[in-house]
Amino acid sequence: MSSLLSGCAPSPVAPKVPWQLTPEILQKLLDIALSKGGDFADIYVEHRVSTRISLEENLVKSLDYGVSQGVGIRVIAGEEVGYSYTDDLAMKKLQETARTAAYIAATGIKPSIANLTERSVKKNIIVEIGMDKVIEKKKVLLMQAANEAARAFDPAVKEVTVRYSDEIKNLIIANSEGRLVHDEQPLFLLGVSALAVRNGVRQMGSESLSERSGYEVFKRVNPSDLGKEAARQAVAMLDAREAPTGEMPVIIANGWGGVLIHEAIGHGFEGDFIRKKTSFYTDKVGEKVASEKVSIVDDGSLRNRRGTLNADDEGTITRRNILIENGICQGFLYDIFNAGLMKTYSTGNARRQSFRHIPIPRMTNTFMLAGEDAAEDMVRRTRRGLRVRNLGGGQVDITSGNFVFQVTEAYMIERGRTTYPVKGATLIGNGPEVLTKVDMVGPDLDYGPGSCGKDGQSVPCCVGQPNVRISAITVGGTRV
Repeated sequence: MSSLLSGCAPSPVAPKVPWQLTPEILQKLLDIALSKGGDFADIYVEHRVSTRISLEENLVKSLDYGVSQGVGIRVIAGEEVGYSYTDDLAMKKLQETARTAAYIAATGIKPSIANLTERSVKKNIIVEIGMDKVIEKKKVLLMQAANEAARAFDPAVKEVTVRYSDEIKNLIIANSEGRLVHDEQPLFLLGVSALAVRNGVRQMGSESLSERSGYEVFKRVNPSDLGKEAARQAVAMLDAREAPTGEMPVIIANGWGGVLIHEAIGHGFEGDFIRKKTSFYTDKVGEKVASEKVSIVDDGSLRNRRGTLNADDEGTITRRNILIENGICQGFLYDIFNAGLMKTYSTGNARRQSFRHIPIPRMTNTFMLAGEDAAEDMVRRTRRGLRVRNLGGGQVDITSGNFVFQVTEAYMIERGRTTYPVKGATLIGNGPEVLTKVDMVGPDLDYGPGSCGKDGQSVPCCVGQPNVRISAITVGGTRV
């Protein structure tokens, strides 16, 4: 470790954004992009500096820095999209990139282009001490604290892996309607995985913290707690019995339990699926689609959450979007392209993995609002059921809403009491149908960080919910 970190300074910082791309140059590139016609054009300039550290077997195994930058240029002509990108910021190459996008979406009718005017953005991301200002030794100390806490939790904990990453992404977004936005998007993650072994039984546990904030977060979060929680999950499941099979009430824990909402329901509210009429929720605005206990929101303006943005990746200011209110469908999530085709407006949900990707409608921070039912009452009202504390991966059919989710930590409920842990459980159901069976919602809303994949792109997101009881859902297991 000492050889890796000897004399280690803060991660190298290249110029934040290629500022030689002045508004005048961006205006010229927009003019080239629309020279063959089209309805709309935009330019996305990205500069990213990142750090990644891994710790295994009590040692720092890797420490990597990365710097990348590039420009993506898009032209929209009706339902056609021309997109081209480059990581070469020489003017000749940028002009070539703009011409390529122009030819892909050529219509022959050149539109007028508004003069660029810089727009201010609301600061949803507020950082006191940027991670790029923190020396790597301090980051490793956080990792070591999590590692040591996990190993000390129980003798059964045999292996611990800690991963750390941070990045700062600086952006310029300009479009033919005159919008010019500059923004900065920091992000960090500290994650812990623990393996527990006893009598030949092996179980894993994991916990992570990820926000768009800075080093100040560790004034309120102790990294040791992440290690303890990962170890607790692994050790708790060593004594797990085989999971039952059949339909039964299920209580899903607050926080990361919201991943079920995100995957099985949330994607169906994204504007591209709505436009193509491949979502169950198409044409459902104003209709009852869930229990009256259910209200679901996507809010990209929450302060410092992993899915938070000041402006989306088209430069639209992020906001709170109500998807379902008291069981009634209220609206959907749009980017500029799909909103234009649907004769509506962008909701600030355009996202892309990098300058190499086109923006598409995506979720940000998606969660169910709090209710009034205590978790203890949910258990007491359940004669026989499952209490799910942690969910793993899943498979979802966006069109139908059918899903299968792995359960990584769960406990049986018998006669109104939580009893023993169970393993090998899956939740099998239909997202829209499950929403109608939510009969209790707790007051204890919490959030969990995640990453969402769609159309080959991965973006950071956040999920959330309070404790929720579903009156009946199919549990797949190995015991009847």
